[in-house]
Amino acid sequence: MTATIHKIGGHQSPSLDPILKLVAPGMNKVNAVILDRMQSQIPLIPELAGHLIAGGGKRMRPMLTLACAQLLDYPGERHHKLAAAVEFIHTATLLHDDVVDGSDMRRGKTAANLIFGNPAAVLVGDFLFSRSFELMVEDGSLKVLKILSNASAVIAEGEVNQLTAQRQISTTEEKYLEIIGSKTAALFAAACRISAVVAESGEAQEMALDAYGRNLGIAFQLVDDAIDYVSDGATMGKDSGDDFRDGKVTLPVILAHCRGNQEEQKFWRDAMLGNRVSNDDLAHACNLLRAHRAIDDTLDRARHYGQRAIDAIAHFSAGDAKSALTEAVEFAIARAY
Repeated sequence: MTATIHKIGGHQSPSLDPILKLVAPGMNKVNAVILDRMQSQIPLIPELAGHLIAGGGKRMRPMLTLACAQLLDYPGERHHKLAAAVEFIHTATLLHDDVVDGSDMRRGKTAANLIFGNPAAVLVGDFLFSRSFELMVEDGSLKVLKILSNASAVIAEGEVNQLTAQRQISTTEEKYLEIIGSKTAALFAAACRISAVVAESGEAQEMALDAYGRNLGIAFQLVDDAIDYVSDGATMGKDSGDDFRDGKVTLPVILAHCRGNQEEQKFWRDAMLGNRVSNDDLAHACNLLRAHRAIDDTLDRARHYGQRAIDAIAHFSAGDAKSALTEAVEFAIARAY
């Protein structure tokens, strides 16, 4: 293998179409597993799970599992069930997150907990977690089980860490990166790494794909946190300004607060404590973010981590899979523009 250098920004209009086309046959099999394993004799379970699972979403994480398997020329079938397990873990965390956050929208639809109630959303999330572990056990690899179960634990730790940091304007950039590295990047990393395990590709390639997924996950979350202030509900599939009203101290807020004068810092303290949550307050917050280049610098950091993701797969052989994985990183960042 020879390394190839790809600088981020190489695609004028990056798209998920290459990776969608690459994994389409495999995703049909993954979706069949998802549909089969979300069934239950309790009608509420498939009804609630289906509301979210069938409600859109890019299925980015299972697509990464399949694309990484193709990058390694893996000819088998094991990764289909494991990709479904990854999606179940992700869906379970979304159900739990919406209860914790009190979200009104998810993937452009009314959040499941508002339709079915918080207890049902939490319990169906637990059901999906259980299904994911059934799929891992059926695969039979203790290493895969270790990677995905560890990722599940790390995600939960990240969510608790974020909860303790909520409304704490003193949250540092280091703490913020630790949180998103756990709650978002851990599953991206695991979704990619397990492909190298089933392909028996060796430790070096495992860790290269882990690094690709981890850095992509961080970039993905940085962009999400930036566009919460500059996009709209129709584009994001959730309400604009949710993070602001929930008192989530994300990187744009951290940067604007650090760079602001005393009056501006007081505004951010009050806002994160929940005392400045009107539409006018949100508009003022957006003005401050622009004035201090907080959004621009957050996106610069996203590009940095995106470049690290692309660099992590530089030594893999050129081909459709590598090109699609590279463009997926470009797309994740271009969502902000």
